[in-house]
Amino acid sequence: MAEEEETGGAQVEEDFTVWKKNTPFLYDLIVSHALEWPSLTVQWLPSPPSPYADGGSFAVHRLILGTHTSDDVPNYLMVADAHLPRNLLETNIDDPHIPKVEITQKINVDGEVNRARCMLQNPSIVAAKTSSAEVYVFDCAKRPMNDEGGSCDPDLKLRGHDKEGYGLSWSPFKQGYLLSGSNDCKICLWDVSAMPLDKLLDASYVYKEHETVVEDVAWHLQNASLFGSVGDDCKLIIWDLRTNKPQQSVVVHEREVNYLSFNPYNEWVLATASSDTTVGLFDIRKLSSPLHALTTHEYDLNSNFA
Repeated sequence: MAEEEETGGAQVEEDFTVWKKNTPFLYDLIVSHALEWPSLTVQWLPSPPSPYADGGSFAVHRLILGTHTSDDVPNYLMVADAHLPRNLLETNIDDPHIPKVEITQKINVDGEVNRARCMLQNPSIVAAKTSSAEVYVFDCAKRPMNDEGGSCDPDLKLRGHDKEGYGLSWSPFKQGYLLSGSNDCKICLWDVSAMPLDKLLDASYVYKEHETVVEDVAWHLQNASLFGSVGDDCKLIIWDLRTNKPQQSVVVHEREVNYLSFNPYNEWVLATASSDTTVGLFDIRKLSSPLHALTTHEYDLNSNFA
């Protein structure tokens, strides 16, 4: 077993070296930054980039990251600045004096950060799912830039789950509406605009239809009342807030369905990613069979996509 792991690690390292060598031929720009600990989550903040104080040739874009530490090392929700050139042809990206990626804020959390997502209407509000059952909500704008040595003190603790998980999605239409899916087979919905005095908020509604782990949840991007969920029971379920019941429930893969994404340009199309190594493209009006199945991957699809 140890020999197999060593061989697999060597292959990964070799593949990375080959990819790194060929990045100039694959991308217009690639910026590498080594983190102290792995991050299981990453998201661009939707706020417009701010100019960098170098005459305007660079713009600062913001990212949300998290830590996945070991032993008793504290975990953090992190905000990073990515300094990207406005014009690749006129900028010396190799200038060592220009910071590429910089961690600008660290917020103490209890447990490893499984997923973090910002509220689209107010990107400084960030929800985080950790290795605990509760979902934490932070207002990053009101937090110190460095919380090292502090304790986890979220602006809100959202209750309703019994286990940890990964599914997390803010409504693009209803400000404050947050969906969460976890390993307890449940989906929870909160309206965080109802700010309680004790910083504790119970779920407005709990959806129970999946037979096992709920891997991901996502709001429809053109219909404010619809959202979807996928899970280890191989099912894709479409829900409607107006009835709080499943509108459709279909087995769409041969193994666990890990991710779900609605098409922002076509109201009928969505995509799923599965441990059966395939990506499925579906029409909501006919979920019984995919429009297309992308089958070029060799391993489980275990990373988020959009």
